[in-house]
Amino acid sequence: MRGVSLVFVLGALLLAGTRAADAHNVLESSSPAAGASLTASPSTVELTFNEPIESGFNELVVTGPDKTSQWQNGAATVSAEKISVPLRPLGPAGEYTVAYHIVSEDGHPVSGSYTFTLTVAGTGTPAQGQSAVAGAPAGDESTVPVWVWVAGGVVLLGAGVVIARRIAR
Repeated sequence: MRGVSLVFVLGALLLAGTRAADAHNVLESSSPAAGASLTASPSTVELTFNEPIESGFNELVVTGPDKTSQWQNGAATVSAEKISVPLRPLGPAGEYTVAYHIVSEDGHPVSGSYTFTLTVAGTGTPAQGQSAVAGAPAGDESTVPVWVWVAGGVVLLGAGVVIARRIAR
């Protein structure tokens, strides 16, 4: 029994040094802002989250008032807690939708969308069937999600309990 208690105490100390799993990323700000009315086309869309975005599959798509045409001009890029995509000059006046799908630092996907309105029609034309997917930022391929460390700690703790029980017998 003393061995089992020791293993639990050591496991608790091991896990106490790790960061608790954070809540999923939350969109803090955007440019253009949600609900904004614009008279001119923005050159980029940039979203800022409360936590860094994990490298991997991240998507940022801007659709026009017809809900099908896409207006991004190339791939999205990730830098710490920001994701952005360049835009083509916008076309018809109306409501544009910014839809995102990112991967939180803890490995969980987060999706959402918001709209802004272009009040004066532009002269731009939509992109032809492209998606704005952001890959890993340069030099950041070694990032390991927090959940991997927590899972490793749980496995070690379980192994310690099994070993302690066998020794106690």
